[in-house]
Amino acid sequence: MASVQSVIVQPAPRVAGRVRPPGDKSISHRYALLAAIADGASTIDGYSTGADCQSTLNCLRGLGVGITTSPGPDGLRVRIDGRGIRGLKAPAGALDAGNSGSTIRMLAGILAAHPFSTTLTGDASLRRRPMRRIIVPLERMGAVLDADGGRPPLTIHGTTDLHAIDYSPEVPSAQVKSAVLLAGLHTPGTTSVLEPLLTRDHTERGLAMFGVAVTSSGNRASIVGGQRLQPQSLHVPGDISSAAFWMVAGAALPGSDVTIEHVGLNPTRTGIIDVLRRMGADIEVEGNTTTTGEPVGTIRVRHRELVPATIDADDVPGVIDELPVLGALATYGGELKVSGAQELRVKESDRISAFADGLRAMGAHIEEAHDGFVVRGRQRLTGGHVDARHDHRLAMAFAIAALGATGPTTVHDAGAAAVSYPEFFSVLDALRA
Repeated sequence: MASVQSVIVQPAPRVAGRVRPPGDKSISHRYALLAAIADGASTIDGYSTGADCQSTLNCLRGLGVGITTSPGPDGLRVRIDGRGIRGLKAPAGALDAGNSGSTIRMLAGILAAHPFSTTLTGDASLRRRPMRRIIVPLERMGAVLDADGGRPPLTIHGTTDLHAIDYSPEVPSAQVKSAVLLAGLHTPGTTSVLEPLLTRDHTERGLAMFGVAVTSSGNRASIVGGQRLQPQSLHVPGDISSAAFWMVAGAALPGSDVTIEHVGLNPTRTGIIDVLRRMGADIEVEGNTTTTGEPVGTIRVRHRELVPATIDADDVPGVIDELPVLGALATYGGELKVSGAQELRVKESDRISAFADGLRAMGAHIEEAHDGFVVRGRQRLTGGHVDARHDHRLAMAFAIAALGATGPTTVHDAGAAAVSYPEFFSVLDALRA
């Protein structure tokens, strides 16, 4: 996704108000993929407005899936006419996943079981991201995948003769787990994934919503192939990774009081709440209900004095997307040490290096390590010019850090926020008190 927009963020004394975040990005991807291989038409309300999730829909259209979208009360309403197991059509050309690693990796699992070749590509950022982590298990199952240096464009030569595997990935990744389970859905026998650390379980929950039995035990998820998916009417809860920016803003500025409504509270994603409490934030979570397989509730965050905290390798899978904004919080006081997060170096940008460069440009004290960083909130930021480097989460994290600076901050490439949260900067303005 090309983005050159620059936004000037002025300091704020506090933030206050109520927010309903966009539909969860991770869940939106998965519901669309599952609906595409279901036996009939499904409707998804609250589908993410972010560009990444539009990339998934565009790729599915290129595979012959009928899709219509319309505005809904809290995001998009999407109707998907499922084509059933192995019902996708060979595309006319390469499919463009844009900036979306979720799209390319999880869709590859489905395409591995279709008897044609498909090339998946994306923007410059996506073409730098590693794909060997899905190539290895899918080739073990019987597909053939081509990629130059293990990076996109990725060509999947699918087959109807996949076989089940028991796979233990070296790196915990929900995208890898999902790719293998989705391939296993099309495969005789039982396919299992044993993760070194438990990752988000939206695929397992989504499969269950479509009537597919998935067995989870500890860090192992298993699926028996040959099951059919029944079409569904689903609702996507608000994205806690998007809500994290408002949670941090509420925790950072004295006198702040922010309430986030209808936000997903999947226990594999609520590590952000635990870490914020460890950093000193005053957080209330209430109204925990379950809709379409995912727990949903309300989060209220108020400021308290920040204290030093540590995030290590065991914590990282649960907060991988929130690490930059948690680092931004530490610039308001206290200290945050992050380790075991080398995965950040192969996200939309090298998030460790780009984050450190940006915070330093704003006057922060940050030390970069190969697998993380240390931020010490010794002095107030000054503001300045920062470059998001085509990375949506960095654009938003820098904006939240900028609220506490002594002067304005210009966030270059701020338009990258549209990958997951197109409304971010307008909501930020609305919360200024």
